[in-house]
Order: sequence, then C-alpha cells, then structure tokens
Amino acid sequence: MFCVSAPAFAQKEPDDIALAEDAFQDNFYESLKQKGIENYDKAILSLEKCLKTQPENAAVYSELGKNYLQLKDYKKAYDSFEKASKIDPLNKWFFVGMYDVCYQTRDYNHAIVIVTKLIEFDANYKEDLTSLYMYTDQFDKALALINELDETAGKNPQREIYKLQIMKDAKYQLAEKDQLLNAIKKNPKDESKYTALIYLYSESNQEEKAFEIAKKLEKEIPDSDFAQIGLFKFHLNNNDGEKAVASMNKVFESKQITPKVKAKILQEFLIFLKTNPKYSTELDKSISLLPNEDQVGLTKEIGRVFYGQKNWERAIYYLEIYCKNNPQDVEASILLMQAYTENKQFDVLNKKANTMIDFFPMQPEFYYYSGLAGNQLKNYKKAKEMLEMGMDYLVENRDLEINFNIQLGEAYNGLGDSKKKEQYFAKAEQLLKQKK
Repeated sequence: MFCVSAPAFAQKEPDDIALAEDAFQDNFYESLKQKGIENYDKAILSLEKCLKTQPENAAVYSELGKNYLQLKDYKKAYDSFEKASKIDPLNKWFFVGMYDVCYQTRDYNHAIVIVTKLIEFDANYKEDLTSLYMYTDQFDKALALINELDETAGKNPQREIYKLQIMKDAKYQLAEKDQLLNAIKKNPKDESKYTALIYLYSESNQEEKAFEIAKKLEKEIPDSDFAQIGLFKFHLNNNDGEKAVASMNKVFESKQITPKVKAKILQEFLIFLKTNPKYSTELDKSISLLPNEDQVGLTKEIGRVFYGQKNWERAIYYLEIYCKNNPQDVEASILLMQAYTENKQFDVLNKKANTMIDFFPMQPEFYYYSGLAGNQLKNYKKAKEMLEMGMDYLVENRDLEINFNIQLGEAYNGLGDSKKKEQYFAKAEQLLKQKK
C-alpha cells in the first residue's frame, strides 16, 4: 500500500525521502481516522496531501473513492476508483468501488460493463449480472445466464423468481419448452427437466401436454415423486378426486419435494373441495402425512375453506390447531369465535373471548363475542359490561356497531330494562337503514 517507486525521489537526499515517507503515512492514517468518525471532508484533505508525494498511489485513490461515495459525490467517487483501477488493474476491489457507484446511481447499463470485468476475478458475480440483465429488461441474456447457473451452480430462489417473471411472456415459454424437450431427449433420467416442463405446460393451460410429460417421467423413473405433481393437476382438471388424492398423498410423503410445492398442491386441492366437498374426509389423512410444522402452517387455510362451506365442526377443528400455535393471529381467532357462534358452542366461545381480551384489550371483536356468549348463557350483567367496554374501542365498523347494539338490546332485555332495550334495538335499526 505504501510502496514508493524508485524514480519518485531520485533527486532528493535520503533524509528528505524519509521525511516525505513519514508525512505520507501520517496523512494516510489521519484519513483513515477521519473516515472512521465520518469526517469525510477532512479525510479527503489528508488524502490529497498524500497525492502530493505519491501521485500514482492506487490505494490513495481507492480511499478517496470511498469517502466521496459516502458524501454522495458520485462522479468524483467513480473517477477516483477508475484512476485506482488504471494504476493497478489486477486489484478487484477498485472495480467493486466503481460497481458500488453505478448501483447506487442506478446506472445499471454501466454496471453491467463493470460486473463483466469483475467476473474475471470472481465467477460469483454472475449472480449480480443476472439481476442487472433483469433490471435493464435484457430478458434473453438473463434467461441464458439463469439456465447456465442452474446447470453449474444449482437453482436458487432468486433465479427462480426471475425465471417465473420471464416465463410470463409466451415468447420465452416456447423457447424454454423446446429447450427442455431437447434436454429430456439427451438425458431422459433428469427429473428436474420434466418437472420444469410440467410446470410450464400447466401454467399455459396445456394440461394434456403436462400429463403426457408426467407419464413419460413416470415411465422413465417409475419411483419419481415429481411425476405425481403433474398427475395431480391432471386428475384435478379431470374431476377425478380419488386419483388426485392418491397423487397428493405421494407428494406429501416425499422428502424430496419442498414444503412450498406441497403447500401449492394443498391450496389447489382446497379450491377443488369447494365444488367437491365429498372428498373433505380424505383431508385429515393427507395432512397427517406432512411434517408437523407444515401441518400447523396450513391449518388456517384449511379452516377457511371449511368456514366458507359452513362446515363449522371441521372449520373449528383446523382453526383451533392453528390458533393454539399462533395465538397472536387476531384474524384467525375472530374466524374461530364466529365458527363457535354458528355451532352454538357458547361456553367455549365465552372462555376464548375472555382469554383474547386479556391479550388484546383494545380489540372490540373480542368484547362483542364475550357479550354475545354472556347473553346466550343468560349472564346478562356480565354481557352488558363487556359490550359497553368494547364499544369504547369501536372505530368505523358499521357491521360490528350494529351487532353491538343488538347484543346490548338483548342484554338489557334480559335485565328487564325495556326502555334501554328499545333504545339499542332502535339504534341498530337506524344503522341498518343508513347502511342500505
């Protein structure tokens, strides 16, 4: 960092050279100290003094670049890093400095030039290049690089997202399908190519072709778990619930298939259940095949489906599992309490609502359900107290306000106060008219 070329002090006395070197080092260390305490302007002044004795020192220019970058003086920062790279073109970090400037100024096209150079130092920068191609809409180059990296480095989530984005364009889908078909011909035992092709055909509503590929995969690799993904989608589209369940269960049992894919399969099956509720009984067995953490994570969505079907017992079963493991989820607790209400489980509703009030004392829905349960259990005094407290937290929710007034009317009716009863029922009726 501090080496000095021989000609630099050729005409000077040794004592002068020593003094110059001492001055250089003092100024350089001063610049590092000032940069460390964020006095970037002072750091730059010290570095400029360094340049007077060593005008071709790459390290000084690099430090100048870092300080200018902190000050957001992007032109001077870039020029400093570029000067350093010309003095020492084998130092990767000077190019990294130029890349940082380009990235911060969103000059992605120029960043591509720099990153292409950085790849000569470190092939990992190909990941950055992929992102830069996406930012500059160079999807042909991005896709080619994604496919290359998938082959050489394995897939990763970010590239998968980019690829999905590119594949929304039918132009790229066709090219990708052809490429995958050719790859399968060359290596019919590569599962990943089949699954990618099945996904592409399914996304473009070419279910018959997706089924053909799934069958080919099953023939080439009879024990392939991935073949079941394509077969599952085909059976669903054919309204064949039994075969769809069989394929889904094989997917759930697989240790190779990721939780994300399993969740997508389940979501599609839940949609299928809305019009084919007779297969609901198969769900418990299928869910039990998943690891415990995946089961819990999906129970809210399953509960929602049964809630929508007004199958209150099944909705309660799954929502209870979810709420036990996620007590902070207010939305799920409200769904569960409404399901208790519909199923006339007022004792359980009362306990649940009062527990949730302890945790969320400003959530009006929990006071409402506590009051509703109190009325149904003929504990009118307690119901009145909870409903009146809950009204204080009610903000711009017309439906809930109507329900509060109805339940308060019921509570006062139970307490024998007919005047208050009529007052709250009249308020509820007025709000209903305003709603219309």
